[in-house]
Amino acid sequence: MSDSLVIIPTYNEKENIEKIIRKVFSLAKEFNILIVEDNSPDGTADIVKRLMEEFPNKLFIKERKGKLGLGTAYLDGFRWALERDYQYVFEMDADFSHNPDDLERLYEACSSGRGDVAVGSRYVDGKISVVNWPIMRLLMSYYASAYVRFVTGMKVYDATAGFVCYTRRVLEKMNFDKVQFIGYAFQIEMKYTATKLGFKIAEVPIIFTDRVLGTSKMSMKIFKEAFFGVFSLRFRNWKKY
Repeated sequence: MSDSLVIIPTYNEKENIEKIIRKVFSLAKEFNILIVEDNSPDGTADIVKRLMEEFPNKLFIKERKGKLGLGTAYLDGFRWALERDYQYVFEMDADFSHNPDDLERLYEACSSGRGDVAVGSRYVDGKISVVNWPIMRLLMSYYASAYVRFVTGMKVYDATAGFVCYTRRVLEKMNFDKVQFIGYAFQIEMKYTATKLGFKIAEVPIIFTDRVLGTSKMSMKIFKEAFFGVFSLRFRNWKKY
């Protein structure tokens, strides 16, 4: 069994799921994959189950009853990983906006001790590395991260990033029952919690490419959760964590 698990949440990703699975398994470094599947009506789960026969003991699926939110999908995946012997646990999208080749770079950042958490960052040192985004979404994302740094004091340039490697010791220290957010604020909350617990975050520069196939799950509701949720993080009583 690999020491590394890649968690990929899915909802209606039939156009991407087989390609992303095969790409991850083609890498020189061995990774296992857990698909957290939210009852996609397009047959995503059927594709994964077919591939599980080809990749036994490497590809796994956790099926849920419906769309329960990105955050809960990852938390379910983290719990699944901690019940097993994985030392490095990754978050990654199914749509190739995160390049699977960068998994090895995130792994190196954690395995070498540069960080307890490694973030695939679109905005390292203020430089923007995003392809195919509308200008308004790009500005919204960039300034959202600047806003998070201002409010929280957290020195992470891409606080909303969803391409992340966590070492096992970080996840073991976290109380998942205390996590409050399920949308993109979840990504901010996880990074901020890690820093409050004394862990080090390393940012690894990546090029983020907007999805070509399938439909984005981003919405104004998700954005508002992130915007207003930052204040509650700043003033949370961390002594209880």
